[in-house]
Amino acid sequence: MNALKNLLTEVHFEIVRKIADGGMGIVYEAAQLGAGQFRKRVALKLIREEYSAISEFQKNFIGEARLVADLIHTNIVQTYHLGEVHGQYFMVMELVNGLSLEQVLERHRELGRPIPVDLAVFIISRIARGLAYAHQKTDERGRPLGIVHRDIGPKNVLLAWEGDVKLTDFGIAKALDLMYNEEGKVIAGKDEYLSPEQASYAVTDARADLFPLGIVLTELLLGRNIFRAPDRLDSRRNILTMPIPRFGDLRPDIDERLEAIIQKALRRDRDQRYQSAWEMLTELEMYLYSDRYGPTNEKLGVYLRELTGYSAPGVVLPPS
Repeated sequence: MNALKNLLTEVHFEIVRKIADGGMGIVYEAAQLGAGQFRKRVALKLIREEYSAISEFQKNFIGEARLVADLIHTNIVQTYHLGEVHGQYFMVMELVNGLSLEQVLERHRELGRPIPVDLAVFIISRIARGLAYAHQKTDERGRPLGIVHRDIGPKNVLLAWEGDVKLTDFGIAKALDLMYNEEGKVIAGKDEYLSPEQASYAVTDARADLFPLGIVLTELLLGRNIFRAPDRLDSRRNILTMPIPRFGDLRPDIDERLEAIIQKALRRDRDQRYQSAWEMLTELEMYLYSDRYGPTNEKLGVYLRELTGYSAPGVVLPPS
């Protein structure tokens, strides 16, 4: 750790604390230092030390940074810079001061209470907005990049205390000429959040992100992932073959309109699923706002603070 601090000091960063520890990388909160006592809080993502000298890991890390460099959207965590010091690569990213969606789910399980339906749908609609933008992104020549995130799940969704919802971690995404794993030979993604295409080793397109988005929606509504099994293979088998329930039977305040959205998102045949994130987003927003004043970032922010009892420094939100 001291060696890491010394390395980053050379490029004007000061480590504050560890935020997340994943399989290949570690994310820290850091202060970016500049002239005149300038300090900006950022997130620093680094390759784990044991992988930093392996060229394939370096290539994937650099590929992720290049991919997300131009993804500038309110519902996607922004990447500011890719740096290297003495062979150690790092990404400088937007710091989201808040909780992961996984932590929000865990807190509700601890309290034994469900997430309100409107806020669950609102969170998913914001993720859909970010995906719609990423899926339609083109390169400087106007060619569609064909981005597929391939790792949609609660760990990769961050909720700021202000109520912003942001998708992160494009580390196993695929895109035109970049970040393309050999589909057909490997499965990219977490077993209980795969699309049927991923689970069956098929080539994916943007629709593969919408099935797991439906899974996350049902997890927010039910407090559990219905496809998750103790064994990874069983989770994949459930994705492919388990009968899809009527969710209104599992939670009575899931009405017919929301039931229809969930069922369409979870169609195993991707030709019968939503054909784009924009299409799914439109139906989610029609559900939320067509006949009432629906949820907002501010309402979600107030809810998160009440849920945790946390008073975020510098954040003043209206009363609920």
